Amino acid sequence: MSGIIGKKVRMTQIFTEDGTVIPVTVVQAGPCYVTQVKTVDADGYAAVQVGFEEKKEKNTPKPLQGHFKKAGVNNLRYIREFPLREGENLKPGDQLGVDQFSVGDTVVVTGTSKGKGFQGVMKRHGFSGANKTHGQSDRWRAPGSLGQSSWPSRVFKGLKMAGRTGNRRVTLPSARIAQIDTERNLLFITGALPGSVNSVLEIKKI
Repeated sequence: MSGIIGKKVRMTQIFTEDGTVIPVTVVQAGPCYVTQVKTVDADGYAAVQVGFEEKKEKNTPKPLQGHFKKAGVNNLRYIREFPLREGENLKPGDQLGVDQFSVGDTVVVTGTSKGKGFQGVMKRHGFSGANKTHGQSDRWRAPGSLGQSSWPSRVFKGLKMAGRTGNRRVTLPSARIAQIDTERNLLFITGALPGSVNSVLEIKKI
């Protein structure tokens, strides 16, 4: 498989044999189940659809109930697609776990970053703020002049201003797997990963 769905558990640290401290994020990766295999002939592209985390039947729409029943799996909360690599022989109902990864593998991790609400330019873009001189009592954290006059008499699109911060799809391109717990389906991935505790992550092999 080229990837798996996981849920962020917490951050911690592990120690190497020489005493080096490595900060890691613990991810509950699986068990996941194959819900559909898409082929070039039938769907126009090759991919495998994977589901993660069981949920109650009353919380599952009827069309999805039929979809899961056809695949021979229980109702699942999260569904993602991963590219199907050549030579992979997967079928609906197959269970996937962390055993497809190895310590030292480089992975791409995608998730939704923490939402921080509406923020000003200093927190959102790292502006330095204005000088605290000459009687400026309310300009310290303001963005300052937007730079336009009689022409073009408007604000250019894309200008760095205050606005909603975080809560967007973020991809970490080169995380590394430092440790694997196959019994509990846990991956220990180096560094901080996007999202808060219990947020969903997509972990893909490079």
